[in-house]
Amino acid sequence: MILLATLSVSTHAQSQQKSDLRHATKLILVTTRDWNSVNGTLTRYSRHGDKWKQVGGPIPVVVGKNGLAWDPQLANGHAKQFNGPVKHEGDGRSPAGIFKLGESFGFAGSTSDIQNYRPITSTTECVDDVSSKHYAQIVDRSSINDVDWNSSEKMRDIDLYRWGIVVRHNMSPTVPGYGSCIFLHIWRGAGQGTAGCTAMPEANLLDIIHWLNSKAPNAVLVQLPRSEYQRLKANWKLP
Repeated sequence: MILLATLSVSTHAQSQQKSDLRHATKLILVTTRDWNSVNGTLTRYSRHGDKWKQVGGPIPVVVGKNGLAWDPQLANGHAKQFNGPVKHEGDGRSPAGIFKLGESFGFAGSTSDIQNYRPITSTTECVDDVSSKHYAQIVDRSSINDVDWNSSEKMRDIDLYRWGIVVRHNMSPTVPGYGSCIFLHIWRGAGQGTAGCTAMPEANLLDIIHWLNSKAPNAVLVQLPRSEYQRLKANWKLP
């Protein structure tokens, strides 16, 4: 029964993610040399009819300090189709797959011209405690009556979160242990991997935030090693 449930969730996730990509009007594509590479390249695209048109030039990025790993909701139960590491909490890998992009966030400066923006305060936390009912969610600690977590990212204390964008990995639905708190954020520099996010120079990130600027940006992030990108490019209708 557990196997059947896992297959059902995974099959639904595959269908939903491909639907998200099919209906997206903006695409951020990140590729790395292989599963264990830290450095990668980000390229933006806008949809024009049934074609993707590149926006701007390639941007250098870093992913998790241990590379990439499949989104479990995409891969579990489909080992032959998605061969490679599968992400789990604390593995130091960024998720590979198709992910909707959520709100931008930060605490760096004026945001009057940015829509769909969450200001980060001293009580903003992203919960990474797998036993919490708030796992993988960004919350305002001051508004939670039943704080049930022992581990979280206190986002205002992390300078690299001066600007960021939420990657909606394992946020809806949320499965304990599948990974949490995945963002696009500012990097420390080339070769310096993250705990599981994708990071880049601040100027490039700000450019992307303004490019996505909409209450409903209808944008997705696709992250893959180059070999998987080439394998899935036609099936997923990637540029």
